[in-house]
Order: sequence, then structure tokens, then C-alpha cells
Amino acid sequence: MKVDLEEHMAQRRRKRIGGKIVVTVAVFILAGTAIFTGYRMLGKKSPKSDKKNTSSSDKKREIPAINTNVSVRDRIAEKEARKKQNNREDFAVQPGDVPGVQEQTQEKVVYLTLDDGPSPNTQAVLDILDKYQVKATFFVTNGMPEYSYMIKEAYDRGHTIGLHTYSHDYAVVYASQDAYFKDLEAIGEVVKGQIGYVPCFIRFPGGSSNTVSRKYTSGIMTALAQEVQNRGYQYYDWNASSGDGGVLSTEELVNNATSFNENNIILLSHDSAAKQTTVEALPRIIEHYQSLGYEFRALDRDTYVPHHGINN
Repeated sequence: MKVDLEEHMAQRRRKRIGGKIVVTVAVFILAGTAIFTGYRMLGKKSPKSDKKNTSSSDKKREIPAINTNVSVRDRIAEKEARKKQNNREDFAVQPGDVPGVQEQTQEKVVYLTLDDGPSPNTQAVLDILDKYQVKATFFVTNGMPEYSYMIKEAYDRGHTIGLHTYSHDYAVVYASQDAYFKDLEAIGEVVKGQIGYVPCFIRFPGGSSNTVSRKYTSGIMTALAQEVQNRGYQYYDWNASSGDGGVLSTEELVNNATSFNENNIILLSHDSAAKQTTVEALPRIIEHYQSLGYEFRALDRDTYVPHHGINN
């Protein structure tokens, strides 16, 4: 009986030890499973795999560091500038799509326009515009073909290019409708060679209200004003002028150019070899309007279009 009792007790001890071993193993298995699951939920590898080098596919998924030297505002501005730059190809002449609106907006905007260039003064004008972060519109001719490369320079700096005829010779451009369009198409080809397309923005020599054209062809301005729009162009006169079409001092130009208070000011100035006083007056003109809260913009398809009364 004593032997049987001792054997019975030994069996019970073996069972208890075996049970503890099973429980211990189970605990280790459960703990390992929990650790592995936790690492997966955190998007990490197991401790063992962390010792391995990152694979090439993992490296490709790494997010590049943000350049903290560029502000969010600057990145947005750059994106908008690129978008606008790309959209300028929409400024190409398109029959059946005449640009412009006939009423002024409530925004305070100056549309600085410069006729008759490019010229020896164009570079100085562009540098001033850059200094004040101003965009403008250049109505160009072929008066000085040696400076035609400046058309592309102005365009690349974000300015709008318009057509002001090839010769700017009243006797030539107003000899007939055919003569006018031959001259207009010639400057269109010059501009296309520089920026890749023919713009839809034009300005008549002397404006649509000129009476000089009557000397060459009666009624030609009435006919041309309609026909250019039929062909997809829009003609832009002005509702403000510096008066630099005449011989004036820098002070007189500033006084003239800063005397307007329309919401949308389309300001006539000139970019020709003889207009050094315009270059001198330009910074003060820009500063005046900026101090009054005006923004300077280049013409686009949605710009207010001033039309003069036609006198021929």
C-alpha cells in the first residue's frame, strides 16, 4: 500500500509539472503572437527583420523631405504663375472667339500698355516692371527689327504681347482693308516667330477714333473695327494716357498719367527709342497707383475693353 501511495503521489507531481510546462509554452506563444501583431499594426517589421537592410521597393516609397525654406504661400504663387503662363497660349487669335468684356469690374486695376516697341528702351522698361512686380502689355511693331528678340524676352517675363501693325505707316495700313490686314498679318508672323502664336490683341495706329485714316480711305475705321472682330481679334483703345505721344518732360508725363481714377485704367504709353522720358516717369507712375491700392496686370481675354467713338 505504501508503494502504491508513493507511486500515486509521483504521478500527480509529474502531471502538475507537465501542466505548468504546457501553460508556460502557451504563454510564450501568445506573447509572441501579440508582439508580432502589434508591430504589424504600427506598420513596422518584427524586431528580427529590422536588422535587415531596407529593400529597394521600400526606399522608393520614402516621402521626400519638405523644403522648409519655401513657404506654402510661395509654392501656391509659383503654381498659379505656371498655370497662367501655360494658359497664355489661349491668347492666340481664334475666329469666332472675340476676347474682352465691355463693362469695367469693381477691381482697382491698371493695365499699362506700351506701343511702338521693341526698342533700345525695352530692356530698361522690363527691368523697372520686374522691380515693382508689375505686368504690362506691349503692342509691338517691326519698326526696329534688330530688337525683335525683345518680344520673346517680354513674353518670357510674363507680359502680354499685342499687335500694333508691322509698319505703323498710316499711308500703308489705311490704304485699304486688304492693305491693313496684310500689314497686321506681317507683324503677326514676326510675333509668332518669337512666342509661337499670333495674339488676338491689337491696337490700331492712332486708335479707332483717329481721323488721319480719312485722308487715305473714307470709312475705313468703321469697316476695320467690325472686320477685325469677325476674324477673332479684339482692338484695345485706352481711357488714360501719359501724353508721351508728344514731346513732354518727365514731370509732365507723371502728372498726366496719375490723374485718373477709373476702376479699370487702360493706360497708354510708348516704348520707342525717343521715349527716354517715359522710362524716367514709369517708376513714379507705378508707385502712385500702387499706393492707392491698384494692381497692375497685363491684358487677357477677360479684360475690360475700352472702345473710342469711331470718327471715320
